[in-house]
Amino acid sequence: MKKVLIFAGTTEGRHLAEHLAKAGIPTYVCVATEYGEQLIPPTEGLTVYQGRMDEEEMREFFSGQSYAVVVDATHPYATEVSENIKNAAQESGIPCLRLKRRTDSADETEAVYVSDTDACIEALKQVEGNILLTTGSKELPAYCAQDALRDRLYVRVLPSPESIEVCYANGLAGNQILAMQGPFSKEMNLAMIRQYEISCLVTKETGTAGGFAEKMEAAVQAGIRPVVIGNPDSEEGLSMREVLKSLEQVTGTALEQDRRLNISLAGIGMGDENTMTGEVRQAIREADLILGAQRLLEDIPSGKQTKPAYLAKDIIPCLEQYLEETDQEQDNVCVLFSGDSGFYSGSTALYEALTKWGSSGEVRNAGTAVTVSVLPGISSVSYLAAKAGVAWQDAAIVSLHGREEPGWRARILHSVRSHQETFVLLSGVEQLHKLGQLLEENDLAQCRMIAGYQLSYPDEQLMPLFPAECRQVQEEGLYTCLIYNSEWQGRPLTSGMKDAEFTRGKVPMTKEEVRTISISKLKLNDGAIVYDIGSGTGSITAEIARLSPKLQVYAIEKEAEACSLIRKNCGELGLDNVCLIERGAPESLQVLPAATHAFIGGSGGRLHEILTALYEKNDRMRIVINAISLETISEIQTVLEEFPVAETEYVQIQVSRSRKAGHYHLMQGENPVLIASCRFDGEEEQGEQ
Repeated sequence: MKKVLIFAGTTEGRHLAEHLAKAGIPTYVCVATEYGEQLIPPTEGLTVYQGRMDEEEMREFFSGQSYAVVVDATHPYATEVSENIKNAAQESGIPCLRLKRRTDSADETEAVYVSDTDACIEALKQVEGNILLTTGSKELPAYCAQDALRDRLYVRVLPSPESIEVCYANGLAGNQILAMQGPFSKEMNLAMIRQYEISCLVTKETGTAGGFAEKMEAAVQAGIRPVVIGNPDSEEGLSMREVLKSLEQVTGTALEQDRRLNISLAGIGMGDENTMTGEVRQAIREADLILGAQRLLEDIPSGKQTKPAYLAKDIIPCLEQYLEETDQEQDNVCVLFSGDSGFYSGSTALYEALTKWGSSGEVRNAGTAVTVSVLPGISSVSYLAAKAGVAWQDAAIVSLHGREEPGWRARILHSVRSHQETFVLLSGVEQLHKLGQLLEENDLAQCRMIAGYQLSYPDEQLMPLFPAECRQVQEEGLYTCLIYNSEWQGRPLTSGMKDAEFTRGKVPMTKEEVRTISISKLKLNDGAIVYDIGSGTGSITAEIARLSPKLQVYAIEKEAEACSLIRKNCGELGLDNVCLIERGAPESLQVLPAATHAFIGGSGGRLHEILTALYEKNDRMRIVINAISLETISEIQTVLEEFPVAETEYVQIQVSRSRKAGHYHLMQGENPVLIASCRFDGEEEQGEQ
């Protein structure tokens, strides 16, 4: 089988060698140092040669070995070595491929760029203070030869005996030698800059694999100006994919590179870098591509590829394009979300879409394994709670950020009345004005508020307010509010409003005790959608709606006077999770979303038609029917027998209330009421069929 020789001076070169050996191709690797040899794990089919060679020694090494191709994967700054490899291969008649490293330059405004070591030394003569030299040991003698520089140098070199020996040989003291294996994180670079009081950092334009961006970020954050020796490797090279394709042709072996696409959905906290978790910072640091809303990308360090996208319909095409344009074995993509990725965040929908895309074979770049992970962040609620010195585990939380869904007023009022602390997430100052007005108009003007403005940003403010003062705030931006209600009464767990609390007029109303039992028979749960058919004064509607803001109630009533009473009664209670349908049933049901529960207080002689319409909307719906007349009671039993039902129950109640007669109290009876309850059992019917 044809043999491949690789000069591996980079991470990419080592990965290529391991990939070829695993594919069964005899692979030979040349490295310059003993330390470089240690970095290559023992692999069957892979042979490593260690030692430096000039052009003549390379020609001798090539002779008689029958290498099918030579791959130059040396460091971009090893220009002399690359030239020797090219010349020796050409004279030996062996094809030579140059594996090009990606160097992704940072913004030139952040650094002083020089062409070579000599130019760098001249630039450093103009700099005062300590210098962190991260260019390795090869050019170290040139820097140490300058008396004006040597004592100010702190040099970061590989932890190999050769590198350390060069340091001592050139007059450096032990405390000036930082022998470590990179690449390093921004935090590590920053720690070194601060530890050694560095005034200037020197680096080569080494690209992503060499940790170039992390050095630049650390220098900028520390307030020092880096000096960058530009990449001298101006020759056209080949990408990893192009090299693999060429090697496929030479060796006749399929070398399709298995790709891994790691996608992190990261909550970045409030926006300031200090509120990011270490895990999120690492994901950003290691990312090859960063996506998110434009405002979240503004502080991403230069040198990182970014694109404004945060919805699946935009992100998936962006990932497809990225995979077509790049050829790395592993790609890391980070999608940024403000706050916590699991707290009122778009990451949930995106996670589902990306997981489906990655596992369904829809990825156009075949052979790409997609993994999606979610990284939590610090939410505005936990941040504001910490600033205000309060615990938030028992608080209610309502979000209006980016939306004002139906029922938001009811949710806020319900939360504030039943909790001592309520947090409300707002999109802007207009919603803050609405929030203050809502509390004022609903007897909650005594509540104290803390409006957190632009939390974690330089213009952050914590504003103590009363609801009436909200309209005075004019600063546009993001707000999170803490509402403190000292008169909170806890969440209502049962129905039981007094009849006198409702405006009735001449419209019939389901009485208090009947309401309580009827609502109990509905067996409601959070998130239920309820039809109140023949709503009358809206007493059933109101009792249900006030139990939870997560309930949606449709009051269905055709009489104009009754509709007016429903609006009044629900309006006085601040219930905007109620929708009034001013039309009779069953005609009105066609355009409504399917209900989970239905209460029938009045059918107008059309009970069979109404139940048929309800069954068509949801064949598992739970039904409660009230009846007073014997004719209606008889009709209920007859009609229900025509439908598949389960859990059928008939309860008749007779309520008597006391009235005062002089010094005595007499019991006065109300009309007896039949309460029929059941659940449609459509699935059972289908099973029998």
